[in-house]
Amino acid sequence: MPRFSIIVPTHDVAGRLTGCLASVLGQSFADFEVIAVVDSLDEGAGPCPVIAAEHAARDPRVRRTQSPPDAGLPGARNAGMGAATGDYLLFLDGDDTLTPGALAALDARLSACDDPDLLFFDHERVHWFDGGEGPALERLWAGAPRGTFAVAEHAALPDPLVPAFSAAHRRAFVAEHGLVFEPGMFTDTEWGPRAVLRAGRIAVLDRVCVRHLLRRQGARHRAPGLHHMDLLDRFGRVMADAVALDVPAPVLARVFRRFTHELLKAASTPGRLPSARLRRRFFRQAARLYRLHRPAGFRPPAGSVGVQHRLLGAGAYDAFCLLRGLKSRVAGAVSLLRVVWGKVARRLPGRNAYAAFLRRPVDENLAVFSAYWGRGYSCNPAAIHARARELAPHIRTVFLVSDARAAAGLPEGVEGVVIGSRRYWEVMARAKYTFNNVNFEMAVKKRPGTVHVQTQHGTPLKRMGVDQADFPATAAAAGPLGKLLRRVDRWDFNVSSNRHSTEVWERAYPGAYESLDVGYPRNDAFYRASADDVRALRQRLGVPEGRIAVLYAPTHRDYRTDFAAQLDLPAFCDALGDAFVVLLRAHHLYEGSAGLDEVVRSGKLIDVTAHRSPEEVCLASDALVTDYSSIMFDYANLDRPIVVYADDWDVYRETRGVYFDLLAEPPGVVARTPDELAAAFRSGAWEGPRAGALRAAFRERFCDLDDGLAAERVVRRVLLGEPVERLPPVVPLRDRVPAPAAPRVPQHRA
Repeated sequence: MPRFSIIVPTHDVAGRLTGCLASVLGQSFADFEVIAVVDSLDEGAGPCPVIAAEHAARDPRVRRTQSPPDAGLPGARNAGMGAATGDYLLFLDGDDTLTPGALAALDARLSACDDPDLLFFDHERVHWFDGGEGPALERLWAGAPRGTFAVAEHAALPDPLVPAFSAAHRRAFVAEHGLVFEPGMFTDTEWGPRAVLRAGRIAVLDRVCVRHLLRRQGARHRAPGLHHMDLLDRFGRVMADAVALDVPAPVLARVFRRFTHELLKAASTPGRLPSARLRRRFFRQAARLYRLHRPAGFRPPAGSVGVQHRLLGAGAYDAFCLLRGLKSRVAGAVSLLRVVWGKVARRLPGRNAYAAFLRRPVDENLAVFSAYWGRGYSCNPAAIHARARELAPHIRTVFLVSDARAAAGLPEGVEGVVIGSRRYWEVMARAKYTFNNVNFEMAVKKRPGTVHVQTQHGTPLKRMGVDQADFPATAAAAGPLGKLLRRVDRWDFNVSSNRHSTEVWERAYPGAYESLDVGYPRNDAFYRASADDVRALRQRLGVPEGRIAVLYAPTHRDYRTDFAAQLDLPAFCDALGDAFVVLLRAHHLYEGSAGLDEVVRSGKLIDVTAHRSPEEVCLASDALVTDYSSIMFDYANLDRPIVVYADDWDVYRETRGVYFDLLAEPPGVVARTPDELAAAFRSGAWEGPRAGALRAAFRERFCDLDDGLAAERVVRRVLLGEPVERLPPVVPLRDRVPAPAAPRVPQHRA
């Protein structure tokens, strides 16, 4: 059997799980097994089961077992223990990591102590952005015996704040005493003391072995809510357990004192118990438990903490509030919030009307859609909007536009609302649902009970969100990260196009939203369009019949102050010859074909920059030439040739930052110079066997969710409230049939 069984719950850690498993599998000490606990053994259940399955396929030390999401962390750990075969159990959260050499150090200490029941080691709490705090459990090492000891011999134990992931547990010891993680949020506060009270031999290792992630949204057990009442039950059960075990009086007193300290902290923290009624109820029940379980001869500590003990024992809640200054703190916080809101409100356009609208009830059947700051009816919001009109006709919808010209471009029957108008402030104040592929202005207030869906607008190759912090040019353009994160806090759902995006969004935009791993709604068009649709689109765009249409779609360079094209388009058009026509789709910061009048008049170049729908332009083309634009990820769904023109890749990578090496994993042929680009087309390499093989691998990685049903999934999940398991399943990639390219006569190669 292995030395260690490392139990890794994987629920809701898609962005961190790969790093967690890498920290384990890369250990110098190799005698272990990893039990990855997934929500479902079905790899279609989400990114975490897929990540776990891929690691299990590559490394036999990784095994999977299942625990339903509603069983939470306790259920996942219990399921992992049931599948474990190792000498010792280690618990590692799926977004945490082992430090290098940790397992070797643990094995050496366990051997030196002749395999104790428990070995406590240190961990470091690591902020999601600011780095680590250093060792967290120094109090356990002070005065600890050199070898093994019983709980009565070390005054620092038991400690309900020592997490399960900071100890190695002898599996036979755990099984002998029937130890399990009890359901609820504070499971470690009960598990730890119960294990320590039963352990005959305990040892410590003064070494950080785990780096524990502190999420930006904070620890779940510290969030406000009724779950804090669970702490009372933990206190009662642990005290009853200690009495039943007949532990020595000093140990019983330590358990009582440390748990009481946690109860007092909860009672005095308004943010944990968000209503005065709930705080009073908590205090009343805590007082009853205090009197019931107070050990004979227990003496409260000195100072103000001792006074709080006595007030708790007496059930004197009002005096306790006065001592802790709760009422004045709450009043001060409310006053401060009023001042802050007043300053913000004075800067709001149309603030008087908006404030009045905010006092009206939320319209449960109103949804607001917006794309690219009101530029028009496009991208994922437009695709979701169109599907909502079919599947959820009871929902009234409006689409935000920047001006009357953009409103004129909306489809028939779609209400357009100009941003900044009185109607705009009304719908933003009252809509139950909001959808956007970028963001709403900071002045917009997220009301309780409303639902905001961030649809995104691309698959990330370049660094995004907080990941831009190390790249000054892009960070400056993105604006203050504090404002970015406040916008993220408004998200309830975040749409993801593929597993890669899900992992990146979790790190780049840390928040408490639900990831909608459904594909991009805008890409539904690639699986719904017919050959007749493609033919009609080509005619509308003016593509000559029989010509090969090459879509050229470059991205923006943050390191440049001008917007000159990277490619000499007249020369490229001439190099392609008469069999081709180039469709230019410039980035919205560029001016399209300005200065290219002659090549446009020649018929070799068609400027489609202003065309409303990028999806229609893609459908009309036969191949794509791009540099680092996210359009390549969408275009790959069509299974048509893609050529990467990467003349400044090294500069772009260093100044913008990227998530993977595009040139090592491209979607097709790569050209670094204009001559190489022209040669790729003249030789036929752009659509040859190697290009096809690269595209197939790229599609496997980045087209795993897009299948033509993404918009329906969003509508059903958000507007109709259907659970994830009832959404249409993803069609396997091998079974999908993308829209056909236009027929053409085979070209002779030069």
